[in-house]
Amino acid sequence: MKSHSIVLILLMSLLTFSCANDLTDIGSGIQPSADKITLGTDTFHLGSESYFVENMYLNSDSFLLGTFYDQKYGTTRADILAQVNCPEGTTFVPGTVADSAKVILYYKSWFGDSYSPLDVNIYEMNTDTTFAYTGKYPTNLDWALYTDRSKLMARRVFTAKDASNTISDTTSVKFDLSTDFATRIFNESKYTSSSEFTKFFKGMYITANYGASTMLNVSQIDLLLYTHYTYNNGKDTARQTITFPANAEVRQVNRFEHPDVASIRVKLNQAESNGLNYVSSPANIYTRIRLPLKNMSDKINAKVPGKKMTMNSALLRIDATEVDDATLAQPIVSYMLLIKESAVEDFFAQNKLPSDTCALLGSFTSTLNSATSLYEYYYTFDLATLVGNELKVALKKNESPADRLKMVLVPVRVKFDTSNNVTQVDQQFLMSAVTIRSGKNVEKPMKINLVYSGF
Repeated sequence: MKSHSIVLILLMSLLTFSCANDLTDIGSGIQPSADKITLGTDTFHLGSESYFVENMYLNSDSFLLGTFYDQKYGTTRADILAQVNCPEGTTFVPGTVADSAKVILYYKSWFGDSYSPLDVNIYEMNTDTTFAYTGKYPTNLDWALYTDRSKLMARRVFTAKDASNTISDTTSVKFDLSTDFATRIFNESKYTSSSEFTKFFKGMYITANYGASTMLNVSQIDLLLYTHYTYNNGKDTARQTITFPANAEVRQVNRFEHPDVASIRVKLNQAESNGLNYVSSPANIYTRIRLPLKNMSDKINAKVPGKKMTMNSALLRIDATEVDDATLAQPIVSYMLLIKESAVEDFFAQNKLPSDTCALLGSFTSTLNSATSLYEYYYTFDLATLVGNELKVALKKNESPADRLKMVLVPVRVKFDTSNNVTQVDQQFLMSAVTIRSGKNVEKPMKINLVYSGF
């Protein structure tokens, strides 16, 4: 009895297996081969190179001031040209007298040596050239267009963290201005509009003369006017402080200079033979990446001829190296924008946001490699939409895709809303840098992995 049951179970299993096989083959058996979906994968090695940036256009809410030298990236000098806004509607009681004036620089942080001295000088902008509110000003503008440095408003030597400072606020430095200047500003501030005021006082050029180890991150600049008047037959005194802020209603430009760029260019070009590229801010070195679009198109068409192509993914991983170097002088770049080179200036000038067809945002990431027990550091970008769109546009125009599409890695600052959506992307002006593996790197060459389908 038991033997008959076992035979019956085996026969039923064979029948079920046969039916399952028949069902699996039905779809492919009746589908024409030309209608099958074809899945393709390809890997392309990329060309890359570091290149030096002349300038950038910033919409920053803070400024660097000082000089810093890095053995790899050279010297960065930063100074500030700033207009101040005259508060409209300010009135003075008859008999008011100007007492004094100060310029205050507020900084919440600094980069480099806390005790390296800064010799900061403030000059009045006194030439015939002045800022236009709607103008675009590059970070490499010539300060001599705006001041001849004949009117020194104030000077002070200090350190970012002055041990002799006994007041609680150690993140600001005050510059005393002359009594004559205070009287002049008092008289000029009777004009009620900023545009009228800037005709009399065009602004300040703030620069650090020596020191190569400290950068202040200046968050606010104010010019303060102190006045007083007497009342009650001169028995009592009332004092008034008027603030002239360097704010968004007038113009400020953070100016950057890289005086040893020629020697640094030679040194880094030699280092690139080791398969490395470099990115450094502010406005110093970016990396150009060349996507072989035509080669991609040819290979895809060979694998899915005559079919409609869909780009499923196009992953580009930018591997960072020398991250754990004990001599690393600058913070690692946190965010980078991979953007078409032809779109860089327009993107930042018009305050655009990342898009899949033009500019993609990548963040510095680290993961533990279980095989080596070592951390790997990288930025990732999925260029599926961008690459797919470039190929489709060329096909629609009945043209061959570009032989090389030039993309640029730009260090950026990113702002997010409470839902973690990107609300603003600006070129990075704070000190930061990263060394990345190039397309010629022997260990991990820069490459892009495509996954696509044709149907």
